[in-house]
Amino acid sequence: MANESENNVADFWFDPLCPWAWMTSRWMEEVEQVRDVSVRWHVMSLAVLNDGRDLPEDYAALMAKAWGPVRVVIAAQQLHGDDIVKPLYDAIGTRLHPGDRKDYEQVLVEALAEAGLPTELIEAASTDKWDDTLRASHQEGISLVGEDVGTPVVAFNGTAFFGPVVTPAPKGEAAGKLWDGCVLVAQTPGFFELKRTRTQGPIFD
Repeated sequence: MANESENNVADFWFDPLCPWAWMTSRWMEEVEQVRDVSVRWHVMSLAVLNDGRDLPEDYAALMAKAWGPVRVVIAAQQLHGDDIVKPLYDAIGTRLHPGDRKDYEQVLVEALAEAGLPTELIEAASTDKWDDTLRASHQEGISLVGEDVGTPVVAFNGTAFFGPVVTPAPKGEAAGKLWDGCVLVAQTPGFFELKRTRTQGPIFD
């Protein structure tokens, strides 16, 4: 496992609703095992990112539902500390992505219980009480990469990037090699983008 020195900390911003962020988070778990890196987990929000934008009707409906999970995670963080963010994200994401659950409220209640948190935190999903803190966390991440990308955002040693978008999540040394490559290109002055068309959806294994 990585040590906790500041130089070896990666910051990872996620929206629990995003399946691609989920895939990247599974990769980062593997990176922690094979590289001298530890991860700090932060919330960003697709709902905040798309707030005020003219969206297709179906995506606008999804964004309306997207407030709930991030509000619950940010409330849990504020009330119970940073260490609860990853266990709660794992509990939510396992249900939403490999589990393909759509009943968000029940997913959140179950995830809170699994993470050892009061289920009353579900009330945060339907209030804007924590929205200023949520927006600040989102802005901290998105300011590193720009408004024309989404989640996840990874920052390490003064550089940040969106993604990588990958499926299935690499394991073992393959995860480490992808990390090495991401860090290398992110440190190259003037490097902005490397992309190809996705030919398959997330593979949850």
